Amino acid sequence: MPCRHCAAEVTQVFADLGTSPPSNAYLRTQDLHAPEAWYPLRVLVCNQCWLVQTEDFADADQLFSADYAYFSGFSSSWLAHARRYVGDAIARFGLNPQSLVVEVAANDGYLLQYVQEAGIPCLGVEPTASTAAAARAKGLSIVERFFGVALARELVAQGQSADLMVANNVLAHVPDINDFVAGFATLLKPRGVATFEFPHLLTLVQKNYFDTLYHEHFSYLSLSAVSTIFLANGLTVVDVEELETHGGSLRIYARRTDSLQADAVSGAVSPRVAALARVEQAAGVETAAFYARLQAQAETVAHELLGFLVDAKQRGKKVAAYGAAAKGNTLLNFAGVRPHLLAYVVDLNPAKQNKFLPGSRIPIVDEQHLRNDKPDYVLILPWNLGAEVQQQLDYIKAWGGRLFVALPELKELP
Repeated sequence: MPCRHCAAEVTQVFADLGTSPPSNAYLRTQDLHAPEAWYPLRVLVCNQCWLVQTEDFADADQLFSADYAYFSGFSSSWLAHARRYVGDAIARFGLNPQSLVVEVAANDGYLLQYVQEAGIPCLGVEPTASTAAAARAKGLSIVERFFGVALARELVAQGQSADLMVANNVLAHVPDINDFVAGFATLLKPRGVATFEFPHLLTLVQKNYFDTLYHEHFSYLSLSAVSTIFLANGLTVVDVEELETHGGSLRIYARRTDSLQADAVSGAVSPRVAALARVEQAAGVETAAFYARLQAQAETVAHELLGFLVDAKQRGKKVAAYGAAAKGNTLLNFAGVRPHLLAYVVDLNPAKQNKFLPGSRIPIVDEQHLRNDKPDYVLILPWNLGAEVQQQLDYIKAWGGRLFVALPELKELP
């Protein structure tokens, strides 16, 4: 297929995880009597611009439907992360009541609520009806559309150019990455700044986080690929921070290239950008060999998990899971796990409770079910929230319960 960025023919396979339904397509009871749409989950890498990307099989409107069930506000650690970011951004960029902050993929208002709380005008762009409604319930102004150049031009015409644009964990979700990035260059004021957070491809490969591969993620991003894409669409990366979120993420700061050239400010680009670029180069992110190692690593994890669950079943142990996360669905479907091996999964989000995981059809329950059932083992699926969940579920030790994670390798938590 042609590369989503540079249109070169893409042939090298990064990972082939078989087939699965979209990872956020949770099932209702009545859906259990109907077939599901399964799509091949193949991820390729472009050997020209090094953008890692899913093979095209499903349209975005099939993946991000009106009842999309991922709500950011159910993670206390993620809310704390968002609050810190807002405080730091206000101080760093001198934001005030005359500024405008625009967040693309505002979800349920998890971040903009803190911007609003600080008295700074803000606007969210969020295409999924369920999360947009949750954000509006917080009093936030939300545009319920997919973002790109067309919407950016409309907002500029309405006098809503941005001093700061925020895009957390969305850059990977857009099928037309060029149009999406160009929209930021369009909507930013000349001296405006855009920040993007996304899981770092280097960490994904090094730590074997293959479960972050799913249909809703169209791209998997290195600093190298992002810098190339940004430059082609009117933005320049001016700073980068390495974060611990999602097992290892980058926060990219970008400005309009035309404004940087006009300002000709010495030292406008932080030396951290070149330093991280050297780290990626040394790891080989612009070589085909770097992308050839993940498949075997993923298969090893899948085999270990299946062996663990079969052994527990044979020994009469009940295993439950915690966190009906998209990454967990990738893992369970690739490993072929079904309810006879994993009894249920607990989730705090009421929008997921009393539904079933896509593909595996494992039931989703509330936490009280876990307390009543007292399973022997609990498998934490969202490993990126492992410390938070481990603290939350500490009470299972009272009945001899034990906590496990499957990635980057199967292990018991202390």
